Amino acid sequence: MSVDKADRGPFPRSSLTALAGRAFGAIPPPALVLLGIVSVQVGAAVAKHLFGAVGSFGTVALRLFFAAAVLVLVWRPSLRVNRRTWTVVLGYGVTLGLMNLCFYLALARIPLGIAVTVEFLGPLAVALAGSRRWLDAFWAVLAAGGVVLLMEGRGDLDLVGFLFALAAGVCWGLYILVGAALGRHTTEGNGLALGMAVAALVVVPFGVADGGTALVQPWVLVAGLGVALLSSVIPYSLDLEALRKIPPRVFGILMSLEPAMAALVGLVVLRESLHWSQWLAVLCVVAASAGATRSTRPDA
Repeated sequence: MSVDKADRGPFPRSSLTALAGRAFGAIPPPALVLLGIVSVQVGAAVAKHLFGAVGSFGTVALRLFFAAAVLVLVWRPSLRVNRRTWTVVLGYGVTLGLMNLCFYLALARIPLGIAVTVEFLGPLAVALAGSRRWLDAFWAVLAAGGVVLLMEGRGDLDLVGFLFALAAGVCWGLYILVGAALGRHTTEGNGLALGMAVAALVVVPFGVADGGTALVQPWVLVAGLGVALLSSVIPYSLDLEALRKIPPRVFGILMSLEPAMAALVGLVVLRESLHWSQWLAVLCVVAASAGATRSTRPDA
């Protein structure tokens, strides 16, 4: 792989990534994952504050536009890839765009903790797919019980918001599968940068139609950049660094804490309180995800 062109200039890409690597290297891998989880959920909370100004579509457009801009500037990916690679990149970008659109539509209607808990069913389904073990059947039942508790925990839970969160979960499951293919066909962060650019192209027209001229207000642009950094650039960078040091199975167990963290951030930042049965539902999904990940065979 040639990186000569990417490394030219006063601030070579290799120098930037090396500097970031040294900074991340001083932090234990589990802490990197937890910091990434907190960053994502705080970013979602900040995004929710933007809904009143530019709508959910406008917020998604700002997030993906700025995330794509940062990643393209950092990685400067080449457009000279074969047709098969472009097919994977396009599939990844479209899936990523739809996942974000559905999640933000859900977030506009239901609490952050519930939205993330329902969305998390997507990767859990991927983890359990094809398994024939009784223990994995138990984790699936436990997660299903969590969903039932979510629906019965409070009568005013918006059904449309729940369905959007479920659709985001389906997209997340597809995102994992397409992301694995992206990793096989691209190197470093090049595929991620191209895929994020495609996702931005998918959602920006919706965002412009929804947010209009409000999107170019200075405070909105600053907030959108903050959302992009908190929800995409920072956590993706932290996750990549953590995965260099810990097995994917351990990473998956740590990521299982995400619904609980979302509920806590929603409570503290957004003042979104959950019924006790909904907190129990969140814990059911967390336990099911951690159990399903832990019961998989250790990585070779």
